[in-house]
Amino acid sequence: MTAPLTIAVIPARGGSKGVPRKNVRLIGGVPLVERAVRAAAAASAIDLIVVSTDDDEIAVVSEAAGARVIRRPAELAGDTASSESAILHVLDELAATGETVGTVVFLQATSPFIPSAGIDEAVAHIRENRYDSVFSAHETYGFLWRRGESGEAGAINHDAAHRPRRQDREPHYLETGAFYAFRAEGFRQAEHRFFGRIGIVEVPEATAIEIDDEQQLAVASALAGVVDRPEAIDVAAVVTDFDGVHTDDTAIIDRYGGEQVRVSREDGMGVSRLRRAGIPMLIISTEVNPVVRARAEKLQVPVLHGIDDKAAALAAWAADNGIALGAIAYLGNDVNDLGAMGIVGWPVAVANAHPAVRAAARVVLSRNGGQGAVRELIERVLSADRSR
Repeated sequence: MTAPLTIAVIPARGGSKGVPRKNVRLIGGVPLVERAVRAAAAASAIDLIVVSTDDDEIAVVSEAAGARVIRRPAELAGDTASSESAILHVLDELAATGETVGTVVFLQATSPFIPSAGIDEAVAHIRENRYDSVFSAHETYGFLWRRGESGEAGAINHDAAHRPRRQDREPHYLETGAFYAFRAEGFRQAEHRFFGRIGIVEVPEATAIEIDDEQQLAVASALAGVVDRPEAIDVAAVVTDFDGVHTDDTAIIDRYGGEQVRVSREDGMGVSRLRRAGIPMLIISTEVNPVVRARAEKLQVPVLHGIDDKAAALAAWAADNGIALGAIAYLGNDVNDLGAMGIVGWPVAVANAHPAVRAAARVVLSRNGGQGAVRELIERVLSADRSR
């Protein structure tokens, strides 16, 4: 007899009032629903990932990320429909195909930083019969207050007249909304995510942000480069802008109009390592400037000068060299890089890139242009497993 499945269910409807098209908005260059699918895929305990949606675009993104899509009927996709109703629908659809579910992990795509290790811990609690339902939370020592009808404040979890030190206070746990795990049968009976013996999986506070408005979306975008764990960038080629990427985006101009720029020797070593690994590299620059060619020649990297349409130039170079666009990392810093970033598999931004570039990037590096950003990208490219 086949063992019951442990499934991850990600409800992701198309309608959203606070943030239009929220589930496909980008954080760190990756759609929110895809981030949830990736988090589930990185957890060793998950057998099947299901996205419940009524939306064609969400379905396409989810399937490309590796999830099975179960189409949600219209009556379960409105503003008043609960997540529980979507999960019950998924369980019914799987049961109709003879698939037995033992444990459900409910993930919310509105939480962009779901910790995969926390998912595994939650499932272990269920499988080892410690709890019937589990949720993610972070520890807090905050003093909570409520407002009465008159507007007057009242203390909730403390005595307002007594302010003990942090180490003398009892911690409380704030639900993050990132994930919930529970027994499938118990959930069917309770029709709610909390039932029986309820446990907590403690997760880092940095992962706790939930996106319900544009401001939270902007905060999450800014945090992505810090919270996201560095991952290997598995590509067949690296393409970069020049000014603001290989340089710090400043120039010294002499009295004859000649320019000098500041570059990083560390970047030079990285390019040398990339070249020895046999991975092609290209520099695309809007500028027609001898300093760009001089640096490219020093690095022994081909360069395209005076390019206004970087996306078209990149696509032509990729086709000429037989390299799929999805297998290219493009490193940029300013808005004229957005076109090229939009057609590659790995759009990457330097740390001090324009906000629009950071928002479009799949990866935001920790280093600024001209200060080792190219080397940082290359090291992550070289760290990918190329033995497959």
